[in-house]
Amino acid sequence: MAATRAISRNVSPLTVQNIVLSPLASSNSSNGNSQSIASESSGREFVPASPLRSYFDALFAAHGPQHWWPGRNRFEIIVGAVLTQNTSWTNVERAIRNLRDARLLSPQAIRGVRCKRLAQFLRPSGYFRQKAKTLKALVNFLYASHAGSLSRLFATRTDILRAQLLGLRGIGPETADSILLYAGKHPVFVVDAYTRRILERHGHAHPKLAYDKIRNMFESALPVDHQLLNEFHALMVHTGKNYCRPSDPRCSQCSLSRFLPQSTLSAT
Repeated sequence: MAATRAISRNVSPLTVQNIVLSPLASSNSSNGNSQSIASESSGREFVPASPLRSYFDALFAAHGPQHWWPGRNRFEIIVGAVLTQNTSWTNVERAIRNLRDARLLSPQAIRGVRCKRLAQFLRPSGYFRQKAKTLKALVNFLYASHAGSLSRLFATRTDILRAQLLGLRGIGPETADSILLYAGKHPVFVVDAYTRRILERHGHAHPKLAYDKIRNMFESALPVDHQLLNEFHALMVHTGKNYCRPSDPRCSQCSLSRFLPQSTLSAT
């Protein structure tokens, strides 16, 4: 992939407020200091028994850092988060390349271009007319509320900014959280189809479980650190693509196989 990576390649070991978390279980040290430091700083209660902590350790040990999200800068990551809805990343790359060639990969450029013309560059990503309107709405919001500054945008408190993003045309929870986590480095977890599938097969969720309940499941069980949540989501995507597939899953080769309920394992 031609794009540079949003995460530096010296991501391991992960840290939260100078607490080494590789493996993550090390935060549950016998004296409890690391847990109490992170808890006091975040106001979030930990759930030491959560299987998600063990899931992260197993995935990270097996696959290492994933170097997500692809993007040369924060705005390109935002654009990618919008364009990746209902399409493959290969198609997103083609659309982003179109924007780059047309010198439209900046808030100012998107703001100035006509929506109809913008849509033509987004055609490879599918639903290009709707996505053009979404990008225009997002950039108009950026200028109206934050004078066009991404730094000011992401300085907004997480819950407030999330609500503002969700109020924009075409921005749903997964897109909002992708923008917050990957472009803004806010400590939120992104829930996607891969995460849902893995949790359902492991007996931790059902198909109708609300997005925010799954997100809270991760955020309440893990240290409040954007890098860790970034890495965990990327590892879940890798696992969903390569092992926990919709059909013909490769459970026996998956690093999470030991956590599967016996009934699920027997059926695969």
